[in-house]
Amino acid sequence: MSTSGSPPRAGRLGTGHILFLIVAAAAPLSAMVGTVPLAFAFGDGAGVPAAFLFAGVTLLCFSVGYAVSARRTGGSGGFYASVADGLGRPPAVAAGYVALLSYNCATIGLAGALGYFTQLVLAAHGLTVSWEWCAAVGLVLTAVLGYREIALSARVLALLMLGEIGVLAALDVAILVRHGLHALPAASFSPHVATGHGVGVSLMFAFVSFIGFESAALYGAEARDPRRSVPRATYAAVVLIAGFYALTSWLAVGAVGSGRVREVAAKQMGDLFFVLGDDLLGKAGSTGLQILLCTSLFAATLALHSAANRYAQVLAADGLLPGGLAAEHPRHGSPHRASLAQSALTAVVVAAFAAAGLDPYADLTTSMLGLGTLGIVALQALAALSVLGLRLRAGRGHWWRETVAPLLGFAGLAASVWLVVGNFDMLTGSPSKVIAALPWLLPLVALGGLAYAARLRSAHPLRYRLLGTRHTVAPAPESSPAPSGDRHARSH
Repeated sequence: MSTSGSPPRAGRLGTGHILFLIVAAAAPLSAMVGTVPLAFAFGDGAGVPAAFLFAGVTLLCFSVGYAVSARRTGGSGGFYASVADGLGRPPAVAAGYVALLSYNCATIGLAGALGYFTQLVLAAHGLTVSWEWCAAVGLVLTAVLGYREIALSARVLALLMLGEIGVLAALDVAILVRHGLHALPAASFSPHVATGHGVGVSLMFAFVSFIGFESAALYGAEARDPRRSVPRATYAAVVLIAGFYALTSWLAVGAVGSGRVREVAAKQMGDLFFVLGDDLLGKAGSTGLQILLCTSLFAATLALHSAANRYAQVLAADGLLPGGLAAEHPRHGSPHRASLAQSALTAVVVAAFAAAGLDPYADLTTSMLGLGTLGIVALQALAALSVLGLRLRAGRGHWWRETVAPLLGFAGLAASVWLVVGNFDMLTGSPSKVIAALPWLLPLVALGGLAYAARLRSAHPLRYRLLGTRHTVAPAPESSPAPSGDRHARSH
């Protein structure tokens, strides 16, 4: 993926590095504190752990098919390369632009959340700092780390992940010690409760809590062994996130009571886990949860920033964005210009919201993160469909990896897209008609991508033929052969 005049990047990332990058994007502690109480209150209550388990199984099926694509594309290029490989160039251009929009929106939304919650935590301890300054510090740190080599960000994220997972594990153990086996109520997985009223809302929150796990396929060019490390990191992320979410939410049901959890969550909302932490871990534990919530949001911001600027770099290398964004730093091997551009965009949008006097959470976070989440889930469904497209074009393939698993993944993700669109006001928490109309941006951007691809095909046929192929390597022997129409392009 190196540009002319820049040395190729040496493989810096192992499976563990990539795993921390993608688990950080999912922000486990933030999901527990911010999403699970909403699922309890507006979903099927005690059945939420089953929803997380179902989402995890569905995304594991998606990952099986996505791994086929990752091996064929060398584990880089993300959704853009995957869709180009399976569905062709025009859908790939549309997917690339939608991915760029979605990851940037998600990053901007998380920057707002970081400023908002950091301000609240500092105020709780007697320090008055505006959310704008809190967000600014977070953005500066993100910009510095994003400019440097990716391995440095991976090491920082590893430390932050260990902290937030450690405090949630301590809470889990404390619940088990106090309540014993009663902390794991069988009711959560009974068919009556797990499929009860509000199950659609629970599934929506469950699926959106995994956002970012698929971003392993953006780091193939920086991995030591992309064909192995990218699929392995993706599988491990799904299992780790699903298991952790399901177990922690199940224990929360046991701690509160399966018959009371909906009512209690509706009253306490975002304070639910802080109340549990104060009760079970003491004042120090509750304070630790508050601090680690802020570091969790910073970790997620950094991880999604890294994903967003790699999409910008890939699209720029193919002439779909200004070419300067494709440059790599001669020493760090990072997409430094794309990183700087992404940092500047985030700063401008956050500053505009601040100047307008809008709320950093109710206005900025909910709208931007909601739109980004919807876009990423839609792209996951499209990536699953691309594996099926590859199977049809090749005329043969493994029955499970290239047919059944991606079909199951697509079905679950398509249902998730439908649920998110139907409940977008609940996801964002805003009654605004402007925010309710934001999902229309995604098909508009996709249509723009399709139109631009059509223009390239007629006006610049050589550039068009190279779309989605610059960042791939020759398919591994065990993967399905490329369809004959693609062999010349992939030989580039």
